[in-house]
Amino acid sequence: MKRDMRAMKKGRVIAVAGKGGTGKTAIAALLIRELLRSRAQEEICVLAVDADPDSNLPEALGISYAKTVGDIREALLEEKQRDAALDIWSQFEGKIAEIIVEEEHYDLLVMGRPEGPGCYCPVNHIIRMLIDTLTKNYDYTVIDCEAGLEHLSRRTTRDVDLMLVVLDMTLKSLKTALRLKQIAEELHVDVTKLLTIANKIPPGAETMLRAEASQYGLEIEEVIPFDAVIQDYDFKGIPLVKLPDDAPSVIAVRRIAERIK
Repeated sequence: MKRDMRAMKKGRVIAVAGKGGTGKTAIAALLIRELLRSRAQEEICVLAVDADPDSNLPEALGISYAKTVGDIREALLEEKQRDAALDIWSQFEGKIAEIIVEEEHYDLLVMGRPEGPGCYCPVNHIIRMLIDTLTKNYDYTVIDCEAGLEHLSRRTTRDVDLMLVVLDMTLKSLKTALRLKQIAEELHVDVTKLLTIANKIPPGAETMLRAEASQYGLEIEEVIPFDAVIQDYDFKGIPLVKLPDDAPSVIAVRRIAERIK
């Protein structure tokens, strides 16, 4: 989808965060699918941002990419060492537009690997400014955050309209979800709404999980059941966005999409 970079859209930002292994990428991919499906008549524009260094979102969406923001960052830092007068901001702006993967109904931007040694603060500040600018060109931006707390602590994005904090049946994921809420408050990240999502929950376990979460002050807003079809698709290399409409995970994510105005 070729975007008019001067367009001013709703610019709603949705971040999917949580401990690694909780299924954030699957939820992000299915959420993009359901947003596009439910708003097909509106012809909305969606930007998918893969902010996880493992970069699994493209596979879940069934598309490929050539370069990442990390690749550009490394190359520009090397150029900056050779030319101190280099305007990194203007270079970033042009090069990012070149690596955005354009699909029929959405675009994809892959952040790539995390920082290496040395001071990357100025460049990361530019990345934040750039992402903030890009989100204004789309109705929705869905960010598949990196595992844990790093995405928030580095403030890759400043303002989030909706954060989906994903946990599973592990105590570690529950504690990570709690810490994500706390760090958002400590860093004064502007999160308009936060929903705690339980994912990959086996039959009969929901009541126990809700009770355990409540002891930590967490209210689970939505439960996505364990879906064996996802494992089958992963094993066969089939994009998760091709899951059948009646798959348990799809139905649950559809309910989440319906909450988004």
